[in-house]
Amino acid sequence: MSVSYEKEKKIFRLDTENSTYLIGLTTEGYVGHIYYGDRLEGEVENYLLRIDEHPFTPSVVKREKSSFLDRFPTEYPTGGVGDFRESCLNVRNADGRRGCEIFYEGHEIYKGKKKLEGLPASFGTEEEVETLDLILKDPILGLKVILSYSIFEKEDIIARSVRLINEGSETLKVEKVYSACVDMDNEDFEMLSLHGSWARERHIQTRPLAYGKQLVSSFRGESGHQEHPFIALLTPGTNQKSGKVYGMHFVYSGNFVAQAERCQFDTVRMTMGISPEDFCWPLASGEAFQAPEVILTYSGAGLGKMTRSYQKFYRNHMIRSPYNHKKRPILINNWEATYFDFNTDKLLSIARQAKACGIEMLVMDDGWFGKRNSDNCSLGDWTVNTEKITGGLKHLVDEVNKIGLAFGIWFEPEMISPDSELYRKHPDWAIQIQGREATECRQQYVLDLSRPEVRDYAYECVASILRSANIVYVKWDMNRQLCDLGSSYLDKEHQQELYHRYVLGVYEMQERLVQEFPNLLLENCSGGGARFDPGMLYYSPQIWCSDDTDAIERLEIQEGTALIYPLSAMGAHVSDCPNHTVGRVTPFETRGHVALAGTFGYELDVTRIPEEDRKMIPAQVEMYHKYHDLVREGDYYRIASYRENHLYDCWTVAAGDKSEVLVTYVQVLGVPNPITRKIYLDGFDEKATYRLEGTEEVYTGSMLMKAGFLIRGLHGDFKSKLYHFVRV
Repeated sequence: MSVSYEKEKKIFRLDTENSTYLIGLTTEGYVGHIYYGDRLEGEVENYLLRIDEHPFTPSVVKREKSSFLDRFPTEYPTGGVGDFRESCLNVRNADGRRGCEIFYEGHEIYKGKKKLEGLPASFGTEEEVETLDLILKDPILGLKVILSYSIFEKEDIIARSVRLINEGSETLKVEKVYSACVDMDNEDFEMLSLHGSWARERHIQTRPLAYGKQLVSSFRGESGHQEHPFIALLTPGTNQKSGKVYGMHFVYSGNFVAQAERCQFDTVRMTMGISPEDFCWPLASGEAFQAPEVILTYSGAGLGKMTRSYQKFYRNHMIRSPYNHKKRPILINNWEATYFDFNTDKLLSIARQAKACGIEMLVMDDGWFGKRNSDNCSLGDWTVNTEKITGGLKHLVDEVNKIGLAFGIWFEPEMISPDSELYRKHPDWAIQIQGREATECRQQYVLDLSRPEVRDYAYECVASILRSANIVYVKWDMNRQLCDLGSSYLDKEHQQELYHRYVLGVYEMQERLVQEFPNLLLENCSGGGARFDPGMLYYSPQIWCSDDTDAIERLEIQEGTALIYPLSAMGAHVSDCPNHTVGRVTPFETRGHVALAGTFGYELDVTRIPEEDRKMIPAQVEMYHKYHDLVREGDYYRIASYRENHLYDCWTVAAGDKSEVLVTYVQVLGVPNPITRKIYLDGFDEKATYRLEGTEEVYTGSMLMKAGFLIRGLHGDFKSKLYHFVRV
């Protein structure tokens, strides 16, 4: 059993293979956090709650209730009653007064895991997951709060969520509802987070945890280029192999807060949930609100263990696509090849040359619909531009299929252009504040997905195109953030629901899409990687990682992404040089090696690239087919970081049984008069012997990991090499 309750001690115990999480109850019914860390053996106790110390519990010393609340390690803190640290739940009653206090009422332990209504969430069989539902209640408000903990024992993961049910007679206003909290003593923690901007997403940052609140957040209506819905607390000196790591990752695609607060008594409160800014949810009598899920993990063996826990968990318990555990087709996207300047003949010429090189799919990107010859019009008018696509879309798809390639297409269904037939007909369908000039971004507005008719229209635009031809792949894009938050559909009491209702609308449309087209390969995208989050993985097995396809820039982007996501989820392409984003020129071989650590495809005009590059594509295609099963399913180890050493980058992917290991090494900058560089590899069986493919060299796993491996034969900047070791 991964979940148990010791009734006499009033302790709930949650065990994974390598961790234990303890929750304790006081006599008054307060729910406290006792412990989270390395797995415990034998009996457990509740002394870490410190309830036998000053200021004691309210039943012992009633006059110090606020002092008690402000230092008790609360499992799910509420606001307005005396705990002045960050709250997880703020509620106003019908009189407008804020205050909420919840007490233990009961619990349920069961095999399996329930779905979260309207939200993406992890899943598992009754053999794979066990769940604890803690049932708490505010007896004054009549508010029931259900804290759910689903234990994925093999992956060392706890999935947490919160459900609110109004069992009172009056409407309550929920102004904040986070999904998870962990209170613990400070261990001189550092906070790790992922930051960036367009074309440089998810760069790793660590900083000491000072007194006060340190947070990352998004208020853009999406998870965002700039911040990421993930934080981890690390003990000093933590590296890939050692140190304690507490990770929280939010399964949500909208506004969020991820925060660590170092408090006056040198305790730490770690919280995560929907951003409370401009959020308020009226909860009428009998109604319920489901908060999204947080994926919690603990590693006592450094960042590498955390990474492999998250990667394995998302592959097995978040991604539903039939493509999850099989090869994706090698695609070529025409965006950087042609931008808006293309027609049927141009696309077919790319398709013929791509087929000759071994590429398997052509994806037609932006510019095929309405009057879309630039990015300033026609979003919302999803009718084929027959002046470009002569003969119609089905004709083009059929011709591409005759060449031997599958066909994919780009959409941006959540947006509307001011210069569009749709906007002229339905200006009220755009999110806007009445009487105020709407803010344009990329000369477009955002559709109000809180409106059912707008969701139906946007969905049908995509679905009708897919029904019209043999289209097997969709790139779903979202190219601007939300602002001017106003809906002509929602009344004044419900305007602050719009951010959340928008995200629920996106989820509803994508759920309809994957249900109607179960074999569709869906790739989510948001101006590159602005909506790369676990919520999107529930609908699409891969997400476009960044619009920056430069191989060297991608090293840091992909390192940060792979810290918590499977390599198979990262959309990665070989693009043309000079690179369109940074102007850098890198070897075609290096571009292929870096893109191999993702979905692998091409973003260039294969008919116009240098002949020497084009001749390398068949070998890269062969490389992909040879290694992709290993890259997709294997265990990932970060060996060296260009971000840290400024000279080289290295990672390995090992088969689950350690029968083979693929090493990717990128020499970013050459150095003068060097000795041969030695690196310490990982992922091998120490007692096994391995042959380096293509040579007669034989090594023990112990030698490669403890004594090191020498990198030879690389001269110059931006060079790379693959090393494939196979167990003898």
